[in-house]
Amino acid sequence: MALRNNKEIRRAEIEIEKAGYQRQEAHAAYLPNIDFQASYLFNQKKVSLIEEDALLPVKTFSLESQGYEFNVVTNPMTGEPILNNGQPIPQQVALLPKSAMTYNIHNIMAAAVTVTQPIYMGGKIKAMNEITRYAEQIAQSMRDNKAQEVIYDVDAAYWQVVSLKAKQRLAQSYVDLVKSLQGDVNKMLAQGVATRATLLSVDVRLNEAQVAQTKVDNGLALSRMLLAQLCGLPVDSDLHLVDEDRETVADESLRPTNYDLNQVYARRNDIHALQLATEVYDQKVKVARSEMLPQVAAFGAYHATNPNSYNGFKNRFGLAFSIGAMVRVPIWHGGGLSSKVKQAQAEAKAKRLELEDVKEKVSLQVSQANFRYQEALKTYNATKANLEKANENLRVAQVAFKEGVGTSDDVMTAQTAWLMANSEKIDAEIDVRLCDTYLSKVLGEALR
Repeated sequence: MALRNNKEIRRAEIEIEKAGYQRQEAHAAYLPNIDFQASYLFNQKKVSLIEEDALLPVKTFSLESQGYEFNVVTNPMTGEPILNNGQPIPQQVALLPKSAMTYNIHNIMAAAVTVTQPIYMGGKIKAMNEITRYAEQIAQSMRDNKAQEVIYDVDAAYWQVVSLKAKQRLAQSYVDLVKSLQGDVNKMLAQGVATRATLLSVDVRLNEAQVAQTKVDNGLALSRMLLAQLCGLPVDSDLHLVDEDRETVADESLRPTNYDLNQVYARRNDIHALQLATEVYDQKVKVARSEMLPQVAAFGAYHATNPNSYNGFKNRFGLAFSIGAMVRVPIWHGGGLSSKVKQAQAEAKAKRLELEDVKEKVSLQVSQANFRYQEALKTYNATKANLEKANENLRVAQVAFKEGVGTSDDVMTAQTAWLMANSEKIDAEIDVRLCDTYLSKVLGEALR
């Protein structure tokens, strides 16, 4: 229930979905891009290629020169060309009217369908696909790591409820003991073998026990609310835990004291995520290096223009296609591209150092968790021995009090020692459980 309702896990699952879309986007770079483009432009004026009507000189074929020569006006006396402003005067001209060289470009429309296919991008596309694949795996590892955190938090809340339930029973037993002592003192007071001061001291101890019982009841209610909230349930849910009525909840089975750290690293989601991150940074080096390599792409287009630029700018669509290839070869960029590669290499080295540092910390974490677990077991065994002594001490004090050879203070002291011994045993039991769970967490084992 906690895994289903935890919002951070749901956000992590959204990150996995997002990484999947990024991987699909990177894969699409292998495929051709097909685009359609259209444009419209309105011009106020027409365009004319000449300022006014033009007169063009013409040539005729000359038998003498066996070639075409300009017809010019000659002096009939001398046969020399007549000049005007230093230029010969044509005898015949061709009229090129301005209207023939004026085109209506008020409405210009163009459209094209283009296809672009990358052929070689310096390895950038392949590297980006690897990056997005690793990113998706990192998102999955982070989600699994968060799930382990949630399970650990739920376990802690669960055993807190179990602990307080046991302390609630203990508090009730302690109140019953003090009430029993109070009844005995009242009988002795009635018989004149006890003083009023003795009864008052017992009453004070009973009040203290009842106050402690109230605190335990409130703490238990709040702990149930916390567990319900972690599980996504209403805080006023009536939860009954299978372990809360058990007399003993500690797992005394000893774990091994030595662990294969390589197996621990393989199981840890955070280590796995960092290992993938180092792969990502290695691919980023390839992406940076691709900027220094040649890039080749092919393209094709089928386009239409109006006016028809292929046929006298007539106001109708002209259709045509074109194909080509593009090659880009970086030559010199002031050292910027090589610096970019070195920067990516430095980041990859830093990420690998971070991974090694985390592995060292995990090794220390495993040792500390194992030490805490072993220590918790020893403490639990010691509290069991202490409880046996406290039980016997309380029995002896009660017998001595009833036989008249002991005082009420001796009984209350024994009761306090009994209460402390029981409370320490409960804490030690829960500590064994929590240390076992924490050790499973740092070992990367599936929490149970």
